[in-house]
Amino acid sequence: MIPRVAVTRYVTPLREGGSLPGIVEAADLGTYVCKFSGAGQGVRVLVAEVLVSQLAARLGLRTPRLVTLELDRQIARYEADEEVQDLLMASIGLNLGVDYLPGAFGFDGDVEAEATDHGMILWLDAFTANVDRSWRNPNLLVWHGEVWVIDHGASLYFHHAWSRGITDPARFAAQPWDPSDHVLRRHLDRVADADARARALLSREVFAEIVAEVPDEWLTSTPGATPDELRQAYVDFLSARLEGSSWLLGSDDE
Repeated sequence: MIPRVAVTRYVTPLREGGSLPGIVEAADLGTYVCKFSGAGQGVRVLVAEVLVSQLAARLGLRTPRLVTLELDRQIARYEADEEVQDLLMASIGLNLGVDYLPGAFGFDGDVEAEATDHGMILWLDAFTANVDRSWRNPNLLVWHGEVWVIDHGASLYFHHAWSRGITDPARFAAQPWDPSDHVLRRHLDRVADADARARALLSREVFAEIVAEVPDEWLTSTPGATPDELRQAYVDFLSARLEGSSWLLGSDDE
């Protein structure tokens, strides 16, 4: 399970993103990028972060370690910046921590990852319907000469339609992928090989293990559904996507 640790100090905001994540220190002596449960996008973004990060790890991609961060009211109370204080006060309780990679820099295309990595990143984004890995916002870091995937909150769009209850996984299963704006588009010829490898690594059982990592606290925003029912729904949606292949046809487009 993802470890739970307490936040001991709020360090500084990261103002590059719209959700205003922040650097924090925690009781395990780690330093994390904290993604707040009280941010405007809501907790479903945190669910997507956990699920896609765990999928990336299962597929052999490099992605920072995750923890859940317990934020105490006392830390929020002493923050001088009013905007940050409001966010902290709205996020008392459980938040997501992403291991901070000191010295990492943004991907600019000059770093050539292993051939298998680029193909698998493309496949992962297609599978999870990630719309946020363009040149404007690559969401890739280079650390110690290797490419790391980060920021998966724009994936798994289907759960944003659950405001009135769980929807049908068939629509997500067939939703085509458009790679035209993807930062790694020139490596589309590697997706077919990644597809074969990914299907050998993933299954309904793997999805169930991954979904079990999501805390109950983030599975309460769908009316009439318990956390366990929502976990089952995520498994159903991911399994339906994996059972099909029409969504990947965009990988052959020029």
